Amino acid sequence: MEKELALELLENKKFVQLKSGLQEMNPADIAAFVEEMKETAEFDEKKLILLYRILPKETAAEAFTYMDSDTQMTLINAFSDKELRYVIDELYIDDTVDIIEEMPANVVSRILKNTDSDTRKQINQLLNYPKDSAGSVMTTEFVYFHRDLTVKEAFEQIRKIGLVKETVYTCYVISAHRKLVGIVTVLDMLVADGETRVEDIMESNVISVKTHDDREVVARTLSKYDFAAIPVVDNENRIVGIVTFDDAMDVLQEENTEDFAKMAAVVPAEDSYFKTSVWSHAKSRIPWLLILMLSATLTGWISSKFETQIAVIPMLVSFMPMVMGTGGNCGSQSSTLIIRGMALEEIRLRDFFKVMFKEVRIALICAAALAVVNGLRVYIVYKNLPLAVVIALSLVGTVVIAKLVGAVLPMGAKALKLDPAIMATPLITTIVDSCSLLIYFTIATNILLK
Repeated sequence: MEKELALELLENKKFVQLKSGLQEMNPADIAAFVEEMKETAEFDEKKLILLYRILPKETAAEAFTYMDSDTQMTLINAFSDKELRYVIDELYIDDTVDIIEEMPANVVSRILKNTDSDTRKQINQLLNYPKDSAGSVMTTEFVYFHRDLTVKEAFEQIRKIGLVKETVYTCYVISAHRKLVGIVTVLDMLVADGETRVEDIMESNVISVKTHDDREVVARTLSKYDFAAIPVVDNENRIVGIVTFDDAMDVLQEENTEDFAKMAAVVPAEDSYFKTSVWSHAKSRIPWLLILMLSATLTGWISSKFETQIAVIPMLVSFMPMVMGTGGNCGSQSSTLIIRGMALEEIRLRDFFKVMFKEVRIALICAAALAVVNGLRVYIVYKNLPLAVVIALSLVGTVVIAKLVGAVLPMGAKALKLDPAIMATPLITTIVDSCSLLIYFTIATNILLK
C-alpha cells in the first residue's frame, strides 16, 4: 500500500479499506510503513494513533515491537491502561525490556504498573544484568521439560504453553534442581515413540553461555554453531533463559555500528543519526578531533627540524603528501584486517609474531611494487636518479613501518583490554605520518645532501 493512499483513506475515514490493505502486510513492514508516513507533512500524532487502532490487535502488538522508541512512546502515552496491558501481554519479555530501556521514568512506571507480578519480576531480573551481558539480551520465555517426561507428555506441554514462548523448535531438558542436562528438538520428538522418555532422545552435550558472558561473544557463538537459540545458565548450570538468533543479529548490528564509530574516531552514540542532536554529534566528535589535532603537531615539528634540507632542495616538499598518504593507506589496510580478524576470533594475541611475520612479507611485496613504479615515474619526469632513489627507498621504509604499526596497535589495545577499533585509521594515520616523514627526510639527507 502506498503511504499517500493510506493517508487519503485515513482522511476520508475509509477505515475498512485501510484495515484490509494493512492486513496484507507483514507487521515489520507495517512498522516501517508507519515510520515513512511520519515523514509526511500531513501526518500527525492523532493519525498515528488512529492508524494503530485500526489494526487487528495481534498484528498491532507485533508491529509495535518493530517501531522506533519515539513512535512507541507516543502510542503508550495515548493508550488506555487496558490497551497498554494487552500490548505488554502480547510482547515477549525481552522485547518489553528493550522498550523499557528506551523510555523515560514516567513511561516505565506506567508499563510496570500494567504488568502482572510474575512478568514484573522477570523484567526486573533482566534489567539487573550488566548492559552488555548475555543476561541483558536473553528471554525467559522458553520451553523446558523434566528429564523423566515422555514424548507424549512433552507435546501436551508444548500445546499448553507453546503460543506464549519465543521458540518451540528447540526445547531444554532439566533435572529436578533446574540444572540444564540436555536439549531436544521437536523433530527428535516427532520421529520418536510417544512413550519414549525425553531423557532417552535428548542431546546431552549442550553448548551454553553464562549470564554474565559478553553479549557479542554469545552472538558469535550462535553464528559459529548455526543455532536458532542458545541456553543461558547461571554459575550452578541452572537454565535461566535463552538468546535467540534474532536478538543475536541485533547485538551484532549494534556492535558493528559501535566499531564503525570508533574506527572513524567518533564516540559511539546511543541513538540513530537523525535522532542524535547536532550538539551531541559535535560533542562526540570533538574529543578525538582534539587528540588527533594535537598529535598531528608532531608532524609539523618534524618538518620544522628539516627546514635546512627543504631550503636546499625545495622539491622535497612536493613529495611529502604522497609519502605520508601512502603510509596512512597502508596502515589503515592492515589495521582494518587485523581488527576484523580479532572480532571474528581468527586472530588471537598468541598469534602476534605470526601476524608480524606475515605483515612484513606483505609489506615488502607492496613496497617493492610502489617503489619501482614511483621511482621510475620520478626519474622519467625529473631526470634525477638520486631523487628517484630517495622516493623509492622512502616508500619501502614507510610501507613496512605503516603495515607493522597498523597491525601492532590493534593487538596492543586488545592486550590492554581496550577495544581494538579505537586504534583505527585516524590514529594510525597520525602516527604513520610522523614515521614516514622521519624516514623520508633521513634518507634524503643521507643521499642528496652528502
